[in-house]
This record gives sequence, structure tokens and C-alpha cells, in this order.
Amino acid sequence: MTTLQDPPVAVEASAAKAPGRFNALIGFGLAAVVLFALAPVALGDFRLGLLAKYLCLAIVAVGIGLAWGRGGMLTLGQGVFFGLGGYAMAMHLKLADAGPGELPDFMQLYGQLDALPWWWKPFANPAFALAATVLLPMLVAFLLGLLIFRRRVRGAYFAILSQALCAALAIFLIGQQGTTGGTNGLTDIQGFFGYDLNDPINRRMIYFIVAAALLAVLGVAWQLMRSRFGELLVAVRDGEERVRFLGYDPANVKLVAYVVAAGMAGLAGALFVPAVGIISPAMIGVVPSIEFVIGVAVGGRASLIGPALGAIAVAWAKTALSEKLPSAWTYFEGLLFILPVVFLPGGLASLAVYLRRRRSTSTEVTS
Repeated sequence: MTTLQDPPVAVEASAAKAPGRFNALIGFGLAAVVLFALAPVALGDFRLGLLAKYLCLAIVAVGIGLAWGRGGMLTLGQGVFFGLGGYAMAMHLKLADAGPGELPDFMQLYGQLDALPWWWKPFANPAFALAATVLLPMLVAFLLGLLIFRRRVRGAYFAILSQALCAALAIFLIGQQGTTGGTNGLTDIQGFFGYDLNDPINRRMIYFIVAAALLAVLGVAWQLMRSRFGELLVAVRDGEERVRFLGYDPANVKLVAYVVAAGMAGLAGALFVPAVGIISPAMIGVVPSIEFVIGVAVGGRASLIGPALGAIAVAWAKTALSEKLPSAWTYFEGLLFILPVVFLPGGLASLAVYLRRRRSTSTEVTS
């Protein structure tokens, strides 16, 4: 009598994944404790609001880590998708603040419009606005990705093109003062789906929403990285022609990663609006997009948690140093990008591995 048994290879694979899954659960548990228990107790309302802003940037960084760290696509234009999500959310909140049938305050101030533009009207619906914050960036990324990856644009050309699109969006928003707020953007947002954002309790609620979103995004990225798609994405990064020879289309693989990263950036932009109370072209242009990449490089683009921690660290350093050295912060920011690239290519996430290798090498030499 025979019994069905798992194939040896499948047993070995499941055994190999078990420690990684256990370590991930521990990591998510520790992150939840820090974000939901320690931070609200240790930080005041102002600093907790700043942390909510940093966590939004960390959500963008997780997507960049997936596209750049795993897929080899240097996305210097994530500000496009961050801005689309942010403006979609801000448009709904401004309409809600104005009330039914009323124009947002900045439209009345500039006096260029007598009626609400047609493309603003759908954002009065909260369900449409919420869906648009994620689906609109993903749709734009899908269309751009089809044009870019089908033509096999990659490397520096892809990075420059994505950055040019980011600059184009910022210029477009600045030129539409009557409908987008121009240089000022959409400011003075007072409410969030019926909750007063001037109330400290509601602002803490926003923080908890952002923290939960970051953990959810990390969970999605972790699952993708460990899946067959994640392995295929790394294979495309390391040998695109070999993957094509094996019968897979690298364009489709990169397109999926690019679209997912865009959705994460759009979600971050949507949460950034209630957390900060403003969205403007200055927050989605070329410089912010480069700062996203700097945070990922500092944290470690090939890891899961590294991009998020790097983005938080760089954002915190920017706030702390710009308060004391406002004219010299940009030099420190450039240095933060150069040092990891030259001395620690794997970012802070690889620091433990680097120290372990140094220790083992010194032990071998002494013995």
C-alpha cells in the first residue's frame, strides 16, 4: 500500500521558507509595537505628525525598492504618481470643505472660474476619489510602461525619461493656477471625511491610518518578493535576455512591478494630504523624486525594510539639519547619497552582514 507524500524538492523549499516567514512575522510584530504602542506614547502631537509624514514617504520608498532594488528600474519620477494620488485626495477634501454646490476657496480667490470644472466633479464622490488615488497612478504607469518597456528602454534612458515626466507634471500644475492652485497647490485642508483635522485626536487617527497602510504595503511587497514573480523580477534584472530566451516577456514583468510601485506612491500621496494638510508642485517635482531614491539607497534598495527605514532616516535628517543648517542641508543630502553608493552599496540594511564578514575575516587572520 502506498501513501501520497510531498516531493523532496517541495519539502526542502517549504522548510527553507519557514524560517524566513517566521522572521518576517517577528519583524512585522516589532514594527507594529513601535508604530502603534511606543511612538504615540513617546512623541507629542507635533512630532507624531512629522512621523506620519515620514511614514508616507516610506510607503513610496517600499515601491521604489520593489521596482529598483528587485527589478533594476531606477525610478526617478515617482513624484508623478505621488502627486496624482495626492491631488486626487486633496480635490475631494477641498470640495468637501467647500460644501455642496460651492467652489473651493482658492478658485473663489483667483476669480478665474464661475463654475466647477467638469473634471473636478467626479471627485466630489468619496468612493471615486478613494479609488482614483491608487487606480489613477496605476493606470498612468500602465500606459507609460507599455510605451517604455515594449521599446526596451532601460538603464539611464529610463531614469531620465521618468524624471522628465515628473518635471512636466510639475510645470503643468503650476500653469493651471485657476484649477490646481498653481505654485501654491491645494492648501488649508480642514477635514477628512467628516473629521476635523484641527482636532489633535483626529490627527492621531490619521497617524494610525498611515502606520497601518505602511505595514500593509510592506506585507504586499514581502509577498511579491517571495513569490515566483519576485524571483522572475530578479532574473529580469540580472539577465533580461536570458529570461526572454526562456520564454518569458521581461516587459510584462517590469510593467507589473512598475504599476505596483506607482499604486504605492499614489496611496502615499493620498495619505500625505491629510497628514500634512497640503499638496503642491514643489512636493512632487524632480527634487522630491530624487530624495525618494536617496532614502532607498541609504536604507538598502535590495531589502524589504531597508527602503522604508532609509526614507524615514533621510526625512528626519532633513528636518533636523535644515532647522539648524538651512543653507547647508543640500550638501549633507548629497553626501548621504554618495557615502552608501561608494562605501556601503547595500545600504544600512547590509551593515550587519558587512560587520559579520569583517569579524569573520579578522578571526581567520588571527587564527
